[in-house]
Amino acid sequence: MDPEVPGEEHFPGDPPQSGAEAPRGLSEAFADAVSGVAGSEVPAMLCRACVDLLDVTGASVSLAGDQDARALWWSSDEVAGRLAETQYTLDDGPCQSAVALAAPVLAADLTGGPDARRWPVFAQQAVELGVRAVFSLPLGGSGLAIGTLDLYRDSPGPLSERDQSFAFPAADAITTALLALQAQEEPDGGQPASWLDKAETDHEEVHQATGMIMVHLGVDPQQALARLRAHAFAHGRTVSEAALDVIAGRIRFRD
Repeated sequence: MDPEVPGEEHFPGDPPQSGAEAPRGLSEAFADAVSGVAGSEVPAMLCRACVDLLDVTGASVSLAGDQDARALWWSSDEVAGRLAETQYTLDDGPCQSAVALAAPVLAADLTGGPDARRWPVFAQQAVELGVRAVFSLPLGGSGLAIGTLDLYRDSPGPLSERDQSFAFPAADAITTALLALQAQEEPDGGQPASWLDKAETDHEEVHQATGMIMVHLGVDPQQALARLRAHAFAHGRTVSEAALDVIAGRIRFRD
């Protein structure tokens, strides 16, 4: 039985599992969005399609790496990117919950009610960014999430049935594209091609800063990352920004 989570909404019935179950018009638009697109660009094109075709303001894809790392693969706008970074900094929010549960987490109204109570700090910061609703769909399968497709809206309210019928196939297609990229090898030894390598690379500064804090304080990686997040939150910064300060010597953690 699925756990009952306060403030979490689920789509009615079983979610569509493939684009074939979406309305014909959306399926055709979905196919057109990725027609002739290079594999590495497919996730971004699918996100753009979500913004163009759904009643949402923006979208992003975040990837889950080792040691609680999260990397932003693509975002439609600055707010979507900042929203993803905020959740990574707080280690809280619909995106983090969707990865932990490997299940959709839909927050239709962050201005009040169960959703705002479930993530009070995140909800406050999201509203300050102009975000009123967030819909996080896990990427992956078999109870394991490799990341999330995150849709946000600047007004409260649930996704319509029409939007639901497109969002789940979009998440499935993004998962397929990312897993295909993971299997690719860069021919000339250039930048890593897999989503996992990208997740690790994009937050290399966080790993480096975490290691420095471990040495300074004699704590384990989880405690060091928690201290870095706490400092970032207390000073109104993202965890990535705080990590760069640690590496540059502008912040030094002491017992």
